[in-house]
Amino acid sequence: MKLLLLGSGTSNGVPVVGCGCAVCRSRESKDKRMRASLLVEGSGGERAVIDTGPEFRLQALRAGITRLDAVFLTHAHADHLHGLDDLRPLCAGDSEGIPVYGNVHTIAELRERFAYIFRTTQRGGGKPHIKPLAVDAPVRLGGLIFTPVPVRHGVLDILGWRIEEPEETKTEEDAAVNTKGAVYLTDTSSIPAASFRGMGKPRVLIIDGLRVRPHETHFNYEQALDAAAAIGAGRTWLTHLCHEHSHRETEAYCRDFMARRGIQGVTMEPGWDGLEIVL
Repeated sequence: MKLLLLGSGTSNGVPVVGCGCAVCRSRESKDKRMRASLLVEGSGGERAVIDTGPEFRLQALRAGITRLDAVFLTHAHADHLHGLDDLRPLCAGDSEGIPVYGNVHTIAELRERFAYIFRTTQRGGGKPHIKPLAVDAPVRLGGLIFTPVPVRHGVLDILGWRIEEPEETKTEEDAAVNTKGAVYLTDTSSIPAASFRGMGKPRVLIIDGLRVRPHETHFNYEQALDAAAAIGAGRTWLTHLCHEHSHRETEAYCRDFMARRGIQGVTMEPGWDGLEIVL
């Protein structure tokens, strides 16, 4: 299984329109952050994205995406959904439509905000051919399993996603343990205890870490890294990063956090657009 971080930025992206701060003026490529999104590729060729933000067209071109088997949504905020129409070229010839999964609130908002997709329009008016599906249980996509992980984004109930690719094993009991697991949690301000009960420790965690200062609806760096330590991930990357700190400054924060807490044997660092993770 391979993960590709299509975007690691917060709702404004980085650089921010009209901002002249040092990070927005930075020439460092890792300080350029499109809106948060993840491409997942299975060993059997399965391809899915988590969230279609406003730069989805640019992200898809950069990543060479020519086909998608599914879209998984975390929630319906504009920076995670409003590139949905750019699925159109990927739907050509798909008689059933690309399945788009989310919780019931997200799917309801999708239907309201993109109502034109679901009504009769004039011939020649392009629109994506999708199949919205509200889910609260694991979804199987070829050899991949996407499990919804309920989290809180301020007062909103949204989803993170756990992605696993069970390896070939002799027994079902072995298969339940022998997995290649990653967890993607963006726009998170708290995690219910039940969300990780019985799920085991993921090998990879990509988690919302907005900035050093506290925020009402997002983890700051310390909260995100504390959550990562509690979850027990082997490798952690922060995402949904704003323009208050450069990539290098965030790297330094992560190193200092691990030293202060005496954390060893794992990695914690900021993510960046184009980060490729192979499990």
